[in-house]
Amino acid sequence: MPARDPIETLGARWRAAQHVVVLTGAGISTASEIPDFRSPGGRWERYQPVPLPEFLASEDARAEYWRYKGETWAVIQRARPNPAHLALAELASADRVALLVTQNVDGLHERSGFPRERLVNVHGTDSEVVCMACGRREPRAAAQAAWESGVAVPRCACGGPWKPATISFGQSLVAEDLARAMREASRCDLFVAVGTSLVVGPIHQMFDVARAAGAATAIVTRSETPYDAAAGWKLEAPVEQVLPALRDRVLRSAG
Repeated sequence: MPARDPIETLGARWRAAQHVVVLTGAGISTASEIPDFRSPGGRWERYQPVPLPEFLASEDARAEYWRYKGETWAVIQRARPNPAHLALAELASADRVALLVTQNVDGLHERSGFPRERLVNVHGTDSEVVCMACGRREPRAAAQAAWESGVAVPRCACGGPWKPATISFGQSLVAEDLARAMREASRCDLFVAVGTSLVVGPIHQMFDVARAAGAATAIVTRSETPYDAAAGWKLEAPVEQVLPALRDRVLRSAG
């Protein structure tokens, strides 16, 4: 007897689920031409991250951080949501995703039309900046314009350095965001990880929390993860193909 199609079986499980939680990582945005971090040719082959303590301690480190962030902002601005983003937005609009937690800072989920009240940007966003002295937040545009005009480290009116409002190495996640992610993982009956290597803590623990609560689990990514053997489904086809196929199966019989 031929093996059952995993997209069909996962689609059926998703259709039957009452509370679906999704975690996305950099792999969902590569089809939008935003390179990821860890894969061959990824950003970490060309750029070494600047931890927050170094950013706070050194003007040279702040300038290096802004050099990278300033250059990559143009890439993010040109990017457009791909079929995987759009499929998740349609599923959420049909009440088939209770919460999406993303490790990405590119804003493509928001631009896809994903309902913001169901979205947690657990690693922050590149679309805003925050002053590391007074805590003020503003849209990215003015600080970016200053950098593009030749200012190595854009600064707030108070004199403190602006930093894109992403979570840097050495910086704690927003406690409320992490708590919400784990709470929803503990309540779900299906947990789906998309385009993530599931190695970045503590958010990768969502898989453990969901599984411990008895949820079905699925991983949709080309890369290996530490949870492959434990997942109910592991789909390695491109996410921009898998997610639309799943959407079609979930919504086909939703009514």
